[in-house]
This record gives sequence, structure tokens and C-alpha cells, in this order.
Amino acid sequence: MPSNTAAFIMAPQARPLVVKEAPYTPPQENQIVVKNGAVAINPVDYMIQDLGKIIMRWLKYPFILGGDLAGEVVEVGSGVSNFKVGDRVLALSVGADPDLNNPAHTAFQNYSVIQPKLASHIPSDLPYEQAAVLPLTLATAASGLFQKDFLGLQFPTVPPQPQTGKILLVWGGSTSVGSNAIQLAVAAGYEVIATASPKNFEYVKRLGASQAFDYKSKTVVPDIIKAVKNKTMAGAIAVSGGSAPLCVDILSHSKGGKFVADISGMGLPADGKVGMMTMVRMLQFNASLWMKCRLTGIRSKFVWGSGLRHNEVGNAIFGDFLPKALAAHKYAIAPEPLVVGKGLEHLQDGFDLLKKGVSVKKVVVLL
Repeated sequence: MPSNTAAFIMAPQARPLVVKEAPYTPPQENQIVVKNGAVAINPVDYMIQDLGKIIMRWLKYPFILGGDLAGEVVEVGSGVSNFKVGDRVLALSVGADPDLNNPAHTAFQNYSVIQPKLASHIPSDLPYEQAAVLPLTLATAASGLFQKDFLGLQFPTVPPQPQTGKILLVWGGSTSVGSNAIQLAVAAGYEVIATASPKNFEYVKRLGASQAFDYKSKTVVPDIIKAVKNKTMAGAIAVSGGSAPLCVDILSHSKGGKFVADISGMGLPADGKVGMMTMVRMLQFNASLWMKCRLTGIRSKFVWGSGLRHNEVGNAIFGDFLPKALAAHKYAIAPEPLVVGKGLEHLQDGFDLLKKGVSVKKVVVLL
């Protein structure tokens, strides 16, 4: 049996991460084990470390974090027919989900247990460090766009679906989730308009957005309302912090879809310190959004990034769409990886770097 090593968070708010030996867990029925070649860091990772029991209070410490990985399949459980030993894959690890709460199913270790419906074959010419940026942000975007109790858009295909004539608003198009939401929606046959900073206008247009708007502009909401006048909206996905109410304003003055898939939340302080005033502001924000939705008839719901594993969307994206799109070079790796080192000991440096702010990049550690 292989020996495994992992980066543990030893207790709520404990730092730094501790790299030490971890159990190797063989696959059960309908599971695979991946030897990780690269892992990527998401904001939720450093937030768990900084905020402790304020978020994901169900975690049992010591715990292993991480949702994004790419590597090679080394074991295949019974019942798995679409993967074999030696396959190169990217995968979403979901061990931090409340129904699992199992560190064997997380990314920041040498060997991870994975659900096959959350893994995709990757081409031989796609480096692991690039593939690792996709899983969680792709899954989050897809969960908001395609689940029936969210926007419920038609699935993406290769080549893209015929144009539906409907427009999707992506607020935060240059973010990791926004970058994937644009590409997925375009492949599904929707026109996309996106917000970003002016320096990233060309970036979001390269991904497929037809128009880009400066999210800091004082007139951005009326500008977008004017741009979509007499057109039919498919809805909106709010990615950037606190943007859901702005999307509600736009949809309430537009024809078509009346749903905002909310990934934005209020946004948490950069230093991770959540005091009483911050909690009050978060409650006020949620109450204000609820009231605005009630008054306008717009619906909004928070997106859980791994929600697609519970329904047909998981296989539609990871099994049917993504492998074909990557093999045909019809899906951009977005954002690009920012490799901070090789070895699990570099994860804490990656946490700290991401916390300071990284633009149009995703922090990656090679293994």
C-alpha cells in the first residue's frame, strides 16, 4: 500500500499547516484514487483557516483541506467503468462537504479518493498545474448555471449549442468562477455580458463575453439595463462580493429570466477577522437582499460549489462536456495558474499569497 503525506490544519484557526504522514485510503465501490500532481488553492481554504468554526463548523480536526487537484488514477473501485489505472485526470474533491466530512476525500495530500462523476479525463499535453485550476470554479459556475433549482440553463456542448437568443449577465467575469461561467454559458448557446475592471475587458471578451462593463462605474447598472433593453435575459450569476443586489436591480428592469445565482455573499474582511460589526453588516446585507427580491419578484439563491454532485449536472459537465472540450482545445484554462512551489510545505505560502490578493491567476502547488 502506498505511503501518503498530507498538509493538516490541526485545529480551528491553527497555522501554519502541518505536513505529516496521513493514512492511505483505498477506493470503495464507485470510487477512484488519484495520485496528485498538482493542487490549487481557493479562497474558502484560507477562510476556513482564518475563521475557524464560523464557517464549516462541522469539520472534525485535524483536517485536510483542498478541493482542486489533477493527477493520475492509481486505483479503481468496483463499479467504475469510465476510468482505469494510468488515466490523467482533473477532479473535484468534496471531503469537506457536511455529508462526507472525510479528509480522505480532499486534495491537499499525495493521494485522494474521488467520485468518478467529479473527474474528467485530460489530454496528454495539458500540464497538471493548468488542469488543477478548473475543478471547483468550474463546478461552482456549473452548479449556478445548470441545476434545475438555479438558472436551469441548457447544457453546454462541443461544438456549442445553437444560439438561444437569451443573455446571461456574469457579474465578476474575470474571477475564477466568472471565467468559467462565461465559457460554459457560451458553449450552451447564450450570449454573455460581463462586468470586470477595464484592464480585464479584453480578457473576458476572449473567453466569449460580447460586452464588458466597468463594475466600478457609477452608472454600471443603468448602462447594463440600457444595453439589454428589448432583449431577453436568461438570468444572472453574481460572483463578485456583494453584487447580487445589483443583479437584482438589472433583472427587475429587464425582460426574461428573473433568477440570480448568488456566489457573491457579502464578502469577508481580508484579514479574516469577523467581529460583531461585521456580523451585523452581513445580517443587514442578507436582509436587504431578501427584501429587494421580495419587492421585485426576482429570486436569488446561494450556490454551493459542489451541488452538482447530487444530480445529473455533475456527469453532464465533468463526464460529457469537459473532456471533449479540452481534447478539442475548445475550453480555455482560466484563470492561468500561478505556481508558488513544489511540495505540500508550500501550501501555507499559497494561502497567504491568495489572501493578499491575486488578480486573474489561481495559486497552484506542484506535488
